[in-house]
Amino acid sequence: MSENLLRDALLSPDVFPVTWELVPGRGARETAQENILKWAGQAAEGGNVQAITLTDNPGGTPAMSADFMAGEILKLGIEPMVHFTCKDKNRNQIESQLYALDRTGVKNILVMSGDYPVSGYQGRPAPVFDLDPVHVLQLISDMNKGLKYRGIKGDIIHQSSHFFAGAVVSPFKATEAEQMAQYYKLKKKIAAGAQFIITQLGYDARKFHEVLLFVKQNGFNIPLIGNIYILPFGAAKMMNRNELPGSVVTDELLADLDKERSDSDKGESARILRAARMYAIMKGMGFSGVHIGGHNIKYEQVEKIISQGEALVPSWPDLVKYFVYPIKDGFYYYEHDPATGLNKEIPVQRQNRQLDARVELIYGFSRFFHKLMFEPGKKLYAVMKGLSGKIEGTKLGNIFHKLEHLSKVMLFNCKDCGDCALIDVAYVCPMSQCPKNQRNGACGGSFNGWCEVYPGKKQCVYVRAYARLKKHGEEAQLQNNMVPPCNWDLNQTSSWMNYYLGKDHTSKK
Repeated sequence: MSENLLRDALLSPDVFPVTWELVPGRGARETAQENILKWAGQAAEGGNVQAITLTDNPGGTPAMSADFMAGEILKLGIEPMVHFTCKDKNRNQIESQLYALDRTGVKNILVMSGDYPVSGYQGRPAPVFDLDPVHVLQLISDMNKGLKYRGIKGDIIHQSSHFFAGAVVSPFKATEAEQMAQYYKLKKKIAAGAQFIITQLGYDARKFHEVLLFVKQNGFNIPLIGNIYILPFGAAKMMNRNELPGSVVTDELLADLDKERSDSDKGESARILRAARMYAIMKGMGFSGVHIGGHNIKYEQVEKIISQGEALVPSWPDLVKYFVYPIKDGFYYYEHDPATGLNKEIPVQRQNRQLDARVELIYGFSRFFHKLMFEPGKKLYAVMKGLSGKIEGTKLGNIFHKLEHLSKVMLFNCKDCGDCALIDVAYVCPMSQCPKNQRNGACGGSFNGWCEVYPGKKQCVYVRAYARLKKHGEEAQLQNNMVPPCNWDLNQTSSWMNYYLGKDHTSKK
């Protein structure tokens, strides 16, 4: 295996690595890009940061390519980590981009869904989301083994890549359904090949402890990195309004930050101290490292956080009291431990908790017809399979497809993709009702159960699916099946006939 200083540091029990997040910004030769190279050079010389992480069009707006900047940073003698999002490119472009990164020598990849595109040249760009993070992690795993595919003259196997790919999880969710959807998807990400995990952004020590316990109790022997954001009041206001989706700042924390603005340095020392305390808590708890971010943060500030944090590590349990910022009525996976302010290693009882979404009559209707028509061994299954074989490609088949599509538009807002995932997501269509087309679980952007893109208007698809399944004691289904990406060869064809004739991903052949 080729050398990777970040991977080696994360896997070493004697090192507590730090990654530093920088934002390339829009433009090619602007101040933002020059500052990144300057700060990366300082980090390389300083030796206290193991990797520079580079965002990919954060906030859904265009920016300098993280891939190119990573190549430049690699020349400075420090490991880059590229944020690799799914929002702007289809699967072919994703594969192409990975080849280029491999050729450049960039090994560290942080895979995520990405912020929904909001602005660009002459208006809002079209979102892509052809693959989700689980699919990308599977692709990277296959590339690391030597990607195999069918060529004109037979199978082709590529030389192995050496990517060290990670994923993201948010323990900072308000509702049971949101939080469980995050953890279910985390299991899928790890099964797909994630080699490390970075948390989303929040300031609740109990929640950081929760995800650490969850990873350990599930036997996931991979590095877990805690997220530390140096939080100014302006950014905090945006996060408090969920204008930076997935980042959680409560009203109480915002009020404390507002008070700190009256300090002589406008709260800078308080921000650094808060970050240093988080560093100490995470190292003391048992995290594998930390990820430090913040707008226009200087390298000297990062060094100060590290030095202050190291000094505070021996007293980390006493610092928990500074990070008691729970979401109002928020869900916790584990029972509270009053002695430490953190968690007991006992999961809460979820069975009798109130559902987080209304379960409509249509779901009962869908379950009834699923058992009647789509389960092998049932009479209608055999009838429908025989009928599909006879009418495929005929005028009657076209009529059958139109009637199917009309009924599914009325019931599920069907987009007629032909490779239906309704069965996988409790009859809530991820292709028409999730703006990011997430077939394997929720993205990290939901807020109080609402979709990131339609806050206050549409509940997250996976909040609805979790409630539907939990009503029948089947919610764990959301963690079991890896749902492949949509096969667009089947677009605008009958998903029912594709199912019965063994063409789609759910077929019982």
